[in-house]
Amino acid sequence: MIEKEKDINDAVDYLFKHGAIYAEAKAHRYYLEEFRKTIKARLMKEAIEKGIAKSSAAAEMEAYADESYKTHLQTTRNTQQDEETLRWGLISAQARIDVWRSQEASNRAFDKVVT
Repeated sequence: MIEKEKDINDAVDYLFKHGAIYAEAKAHRYYLEEFRKTIKARLMKEAIEKGIAKSSAAAEMEAYADESYKTHLQTTRNTQQDEETLRWGLISAQARIDVWRSQEASNRAFDKVVT
């Protein structure tokens, strides 16, 4: 019985500790997704100012091909992966709590039948 209580307490502790970390990761990912637009606009502007691109379509193509844009996308990908890892950890901890609740309810029902 002590081991089950420790496991459930660990799950609750995990939710408490990692909830804030997940929120931060999610906010960071959102920021990176929005900042992508700033990077793209800056790169497009540079391409037009340098005469590399004559149209907005050509400037967009240059922006997408730029190494800094590709690096930003990779950073966004890694951040989203971290966020999803945290999210599934929280879902898993919540599932452990739900299973524990269900088992406890079954144990109480069984105790009523037996006694």
